[in-house]
Amino acid sequence: MTKRIEAKTKICRRLGVNLWGRAKNPLARRDYAPGEHGQKRRKLSDYALQLAAKQKLKKYYANMTERQFRRAYETASRQRGDTAENLIALLERRLDNIAYRLGFAGDHAEARQLVRHGHFKVNGSRVNIPSYLVRMGDVIEVKEKSQKVTRIVDTLGAIDRRGVPQWLELDKDHFRGRVKAFPSREDFTLPIREQLIVELYSK
Repeated sequence: MTKRIEAKTKICRRLGVNLWGRAKNPLARRDYAPGEHGQKRRKLSDYALQLAAKQKLKKYYANMTERQFRRAYETASRQRGDTAENLIALLERRLDNIAYRLGFAGDHAEARQLVRHGHFKVNGSRVNIPSYLVRMGDVIEVKEKSQKVTRIVDTLGAIDRRGVPQWLELDKDHFRGRVKAFPSREDFTLPIREQLIVELYSK
């Protein structure tokens, strides 16, 4: 299982973006990379820009491994349409991301852990695979016993402030959500040039 052992603030500073939209922006006071040479400005090569784009996306989704990420890219490249948009849609359809988007977890890492611990059902069946891809019409719900878990209750109570994407439907009272449609690029708000990732893997 992948672990994020670096502090989130350092990851944000290294990549130059408030990756998880934290209220206390890590770049507000120090908008340069961490470390002894972090303040040295240098012009990034095309490869460095492509690599940074990939790192942003990998770390945003609970620090995916390279193998997982490449598999997602290869699947996206075989589908019809724009590969970059297909990749975003695939990552958004992961069960751990759905759990986060519906407000059952405070961030992607927590959602991944909750899925692995078997707190969710998809269409009535228990699923504990974070990378499980939901389909249109699927119903995702918190198991009855898990509806008393304090962390799930607290984060769901705060979902009104964060909001639920239009492609998902939330039944807050019954700890249940439904996939109304597949996500589009407009539903993804992370400032990233995903086309750079396609260029990186196309070499």
